[in-house]
Amino acid sequence: MDQRRRAIPLPTVPYPKHLRGATHANQSRAATLADSNTAMNTQGTDLATFSFELFPPKTTEGMDKLKLAVEQLNAVRPRYFSCTYGAGGSTRERTFETVAWLRQQAIDTAPHLACIGSDKDEVRNIARHYLEQGISRVVALRGDLPSGMGRLDSNTFRHANELVSFLRQEFGDQFHIEVAAYPEIHPQAASAKIDLVNFKRKVDAGANAAITQYFYNADAYFRFVDDCADAGIDLPIVPGIMPITNYTQLARFSDACGAEIPRWIRKRLEGFGEDKDSIRAFGHEVVIALCQDLLEGGAPGLHFYTMNQPGPTLRLWEELALSHADQ
Repeated sequence: MDQRRRAIPLPTVPYPKHLRGATHANQSRAATLADSNTAMNTQGTDLATFSFELFPPKTTEGMDKLKLAVEQLNAVRPRYFSCTYGAGGSTRERTFETVAWLRQQAIDTAPHLACIGSDKDEVRNIARHYLEQGISRVVALRGDLPSGMGRLDSNTFRHANELVSFLRQEFGDQFHIEVAAYPEIHPQAASAKIDLVNFKRKVDAGANAAITQYFYNADAYFRFVDDCADAGIDLPIVPGIMPITNYTQLARFSDACGAEIPRWIRKRLEGFGEDKDSIRAFGHEVVIALCQDLLEGGAPGLHFYTMNQPGPTLRLWEELALSHADQ
């Protein structure tokens, strides 16, 4: 790891003046990201959006810990906090409770809204509930079916593009809708081409922006952005960032969601064994370098998967010297 890397300040112009290279492909990439940043500005947000993801705790003790974590994370003024939603809505009530508490603190919140297995009345009621709480941003997802659930009813949602389309039909532009993107291809997609077609369906249905699955290869993100441009997809695509603090946990998550841990990273992490301090130090270097490459290349923000642990994300935030243009 090159120890001479310096923290990259947040770009405060429509697109960083430098390019990632002189090739036609990189110039196209720069133009694509510039257009995406412009699109983000027209939506009433700043150039770069930095945000945090939380998951709803299962216990009262967990909720107490979450509140302390949010207090620390909110001190750096992220654009918003997203809150996850379990398979088939299995954590729905905990999501509602967490979101309600965040709104009580006057924190901008983007609840995940997973649609698979839900019908229109159910989704309509949830969306209205969020609007009543002053929530105007949601993360619209297909979600996963809980284990043991049988065939879907014909009246229920099956795909995220159906959810996006329904929200637009029912609520117009009252919601800023984020959707998921997969630079390394959705694990259930038959091919990269089919995955891109599915992503475009969500965009065409009315998505405002996308948040990616986490990854550790910046080229995968930039290649995906190029492919989107070629397909006529034009919206901000914000990289999802997963801090590396626990190799066993990371490997399990990555196997489940299809995120690739590059071989050189995997081997280094395996070599540390149970040396948690070395894992965290190396993981921090890897993710710092990744974030710097993404911001240098014009990524329109970063979305941190905090795992409800403020420390690793705040260390990244501090070293990257992140802030929003209005701060």
